[in-house]
Amino acid sequence: MIKKIQSSLSFNIISSVVLLLLIFSFIVSIIGYIRFTESLTTEYNDSAFRTAETAAALINTDRIEEYLEIGGDDDEYRLSLERLNTLCNKQNVSIIYTIAVDTTDYGHFKSVFNSVNDNSGYTPWEVGHLRETTNDEYKKIYKEMYENGLQRGTVIRDKNLNGTFPHITSLIPLKGSDGKVKAILCVQRPMEQLMTGIRAYLRSVSITMIILAVLASVTAAIYLRRHFVTPVKKISAEAERFASENLIADENALKDISKINEISVLASSIEKMEADTVRHIDNITAITADKERMGTELSIATKIQEGSIPSVFPPYPDRKEFDIYASMTPAKEVGGDFYDFFLIDDDHLALVMADVSGKGVPAALFMMVTKILISEIAKTGVSTNEVLSVVNKRICEHNKAGMFVTVWLGILEISTGILRASNAGHEYPVIKRADGKFELFKDKHGFVVGGMEGIKYKEYELKLSKGDSIFLYTDGVTEATNANSELFGNDRLVSALNENGNCTPEELLGCVKNSIDKFVGEAPQFDDITMMSLQYFGGSKVKELTINATVENIEKVTDFINEQLESYNCPMKAQMQIDVAIDELFGNIAHYAYNPDVGPATVRVEVEPEPLAVVITFIDNGKPYDPLKKTDPDVTLSAEDREIGGLGIFLVKKTMDDITYEYKNGQNILKIKKSI
Repeated sequence: MIKKIQSSLSFNIISSVVLLLLIFSFIVSIIGYIRFTESLTTEYNDSAFRTAETAAALINTDRIEEYLEIGGDDDEYRLSLERLNTLCNKQNVSIIYTIAVDTTDYGHFKSVFNSVNDNSGYTPWEVGHLRETTNDEYKKIYKEMYENGLQRGTVIRDKNLNGTFPHITSLIPLKGSDGKVKAILCVQRPMEQLMTGIRAYLRSVSITMIILAVLASVTAAIYLRRHFVTPVKKISAEAERFASENLIADENALKDISKINEISVLASSIEKMEADTVRHIDNITAITADKERMGTELSIATKIQEGSIPSVFPPYPDRKEFDIYASMTPAKEVGGDFYDFFLIDDDHLALVMADVSGKGVPAALFMMVTKILISEIAKTGVSTNEVLSVVNKRICEHNKAGMFVTVWLGILEISTGILRASNAGHEYPVIKRADGKFELFKDKHGFVVGGMEGIKYKEYELKLSKGDSIFLYTDGVTEATNANSELFGNDRLVSALNENGNCTPEELLGCVKNSIDKFVGEAPQFDDITMMSLQYFGGSKVKELTINATVENIEKVTDFINEQLESYNCPMKAQMQIDVAIDELFGNIAHYAYNPDVGPATVRVEVEPEPLAVVITFIDNGKPYDPLKKTDPDVTLSAEDREIGGLGIFLVKKTMDDITYEYKNGQNILKIKKSI
């Protein structure tokens, strides 16, 4: 019987209305309580300050120090104390006391006046009574009054009372005729009067709200039953009839069923549904076509995902310093793993291996967002730990689905082989030295990206030498499971890598995948299998000179670069063309970068091995200046007819194989390349 009542429409609607009214009443009461308490507390505190100001008028502040020396043995002191005692009892405050604070650390004070209400239960302090400051809150107020001119202070104590009752203390400074603070006057009022007023307010508001809620509930119940519940029951009965008979209803069955527009619309919809259902059977073929369309859309999503990760190998055929290959085999049409690699600049290669929680389209969308964020932020030139921190912050701001991703991010400085990396809860990388075997590198894991706001990640550094390799993967590799529920595991992975340690990255990934397939057999694939391998062949040789950007130093820069060129037997013609370029480009820096001041410029010489070429980079911190924007001169005109300027940079463009300019991180960076 009880279950039947609880499942009835009338009971659920009326109980919901009652519950909403009670919640509304509770919210209104809370808001009123907060506003009333704030107002009452403010008035309560202001009253204490008025009492304090009255008490201050009864004290000769200039004699505070004298009172402490004579111990209160003075007619004026006794008269002031008597008046303070009277004020304390008249105003019904617990204590009115004046203290001289030790300003060396504000940790102690001496009692000057101490008036205690006869009914308070407190014992007054004697003149000169030394006491430690109660807590840091008092210390702070004392210091502000003595040093920074604070005119009012308030301390509310309802915890750690050491046997006293909850109270509010209002404090004001007492200044002498010289304007300096001599003491602090405090008025302590018990909070019982304040709490009595608040409790009375709560009782009256609660009773009123309950009465109003009951009246509103009864009225709503009568109205809803007549105009909503009964009509809905009729509509429900008609729906059951149609389901059993499969016949369209009589025209008058649901006519004028309710004055509520929505109920009338529902009745009309039921009638329309009965007619539409008959036709609906004929539309099954169209529904089947919709399902096929959804399959097509899922296939498109798969292609979009595949297109979002690098898939052309070799990706950088002109880079001889390294070889890289990666692959991903999703467990479903759309997977959650992803890898990425991209050049941040000519000398820095980013490597990304990540695994998103979940599978299917949601994981793929989350993966694409994460990949874009990592790429966007890494290309700003920040460290790997900063990249992960910013990506984590950006994802957590809008991560309503509660998804997360494990990430291993590394940035390889190609010229030196230095690899800086951070790990956000991902699998350990596997490292192979040129003369050694593959071994797990157990780096320190940070928290997953997207799991919690405010996470900071740590960066570590590895040095890759010529012939070294690094292998990255997701847990779909080590957690591949066979028919006996055995995992492929780290040991089998390392063994598979070492069995094929002399292979190229592409061959290596194929061999590892074959080992996994052989181990798993006919068992289904439960997780994405994603792998990446990089082999480092050594960076190009880089020399660097930092010198003041002056015209006088052009010769030193030229000698420095020529020294590098001669070691590679650079042809005289190419060397002379490079010398002309140095004179023009370094001269531009000297004339325009810091004018009229002088600043530093860095010249970096990098020799690429195959084909042999020199790359010279000019870097300065001066004003942004792009010489490549200057319009090329019309060399068909005579010298008299041409505009002045631009010929030097024009010659550089014509004689160099490549020239680029960018302004990045506050630096002008101009780079030329010449085959030698």
